[in-house]
Amino acid sequence: MIIVLSVFNGFEGLVRGLYTDFYADIRIAPAIGKVLQLTQSQIDQIKKTKGVAQISLVAEEKAVLVNGDNQAIVFIKGVDDNFTFTNNITPHIVNGKFDIGTADKPRIVIGAGIENATGIDVEKSVYPVTLYLPNRKATNFNSLEAMNSYNAYPSGTFLVQQDFDNKYIFSNLSFLKYMLDLKADEYSSVELKVNTNDPNKVKDDLQRLLGEKFLVQTRYEQNQSLFTVMQVEKWVIYVILSLILIVAAFNMIGALTMLVLEKQKDIAVLKAMGADNNLIQKIFLSEGLVLAGIGGTAGIILAAAICYIQVKFKLIKLGGGTFIIDYYPVKMLATDFILVVATILLIALLAAWIPSRKASLQEFSLKS
Repeated sequence: MIIVLSVFNGFEGLVRGLYTDFYADIRIAPAIGKVLQLTQSQIDQIKKTKGVAQISLVAEEKAVLVNGDNQAIVFIKGVDDNFTFTNNITPHIVNGKFDIGTADKPRIVIGAGIENATGIDVEKSVYPVTLYLPNRKATNFNSLEAMNSYNAYPSGTFLVQQDFDNKYIFSNLSFLKYMLDLKADEYSSVELKVNTNDPNKVKDDLQRLLGEKFLVQTRYEQNQSLFTVMQVEKWVIYVILSLILIVAAFNMIGALTMLVLEKQKDIAVLKAMGADNNLIQKIFLSEGLVLAGIGGTAGIILAAAICYIQVKFKLIKLGGGTFIIDYYPVKMLATDFILVVATILLIALLAAWIPSRKASLQEFSLKS
């Protein structure tokens, strides 16, 4: 149980880290629709909110990226110069650099999956790629008028996680606002970095400041379904392993039952000397807890040693070679050790209670 839960913690921590690098601590989005309006006064108030360290303005829309005969549907995020301060995307640039260009000469930073799908080579790209974005002023959506197009050069490739690598590209905020015909005070969202350990407090302050027309979410709330599923998976694994432990506890029930049969005369002697049923039951309960304690302690020590070796030397590798890391991640938590110890004691107590109860109630005769 310790090993499996620790490996699961390792994967959970890895996924959380990847999502942490891509998503900001807090995101402000419109409660209804796709566009929010923020005056300069409101932006200044957001910046002055206690706990807010950085603020980045974002425009986002679905687009078509075309490179020769290859194309892909992408989500393009127009970001400002503060964007790299609100998240940790820069260390994940594997080719080129994070350069979004200017409004007149925009550049794009693309996910590795999009790069492969469209055949773009960022480091050897000579010709620009074409971006097609929806025209908000179009009246006929079945004609070429429904799309605006623009040529841009790729500047870098990021590799974070498949969900992001196959979906997102980044470009200049002013350029994207121009392509989408957004007004000066219109944005898709605002992303913030906080310098406090309580982002929920900052979120509540911002929600009161901005009102009901704005949706303020922490990083957890932006990916609530993912994190909820991860927690449910961990508890499902714990239940399955507990069921296996319950099945294994039948060995203890069998061992104690055989011990009761072997000690019939000893039980009779104790009762003849004045021992009551509770004392007999406590003796066999103690025997069961001793067995569980020895086995549980040995198992926990062995599990902790295996996990430590994996953390230190990364001996057990992941197959396939397509994941971000090539070894099983392991993260030991004190709460898991406490949970496992409590589970062992509970199951051992129940397993020992059955034969101990039987031993205390039966009447034995020394003559037999």
